[in-house]
Amino acid sequence: MINNKFSSIVGARRLKISDISRETGLSRTTLTQLYYDRCKYITFETLDKLCVYLGCSVGDIIEHKEDGNDGRANKTDSGGEKVT
Repeated sequence: MINNKFSSIVGARRLKISDISRETGLSRTTLTQLYYDRCKYITFETLDKLCVYLGCSVGDIIEHKEDGNDGRANKTDSGGEKVT
């Protein structure tokens, strides 16, 4: 699972979306969707601009967390038993 920490960073620093947009050239729509965790993806260009503006690394903005699923599909044999 990907955890988006953008809103925490913005809130902790008391930054405004409009200021970030003006300084980075990123659209307010993109930043608002990222802030409210509504986006399905983020481009490398967006991540790069945010990292430069915020003085942080990609891992400070987004992180991967284990969600208990090891990424493998649940497989069963012909008898219905789970295969590991």
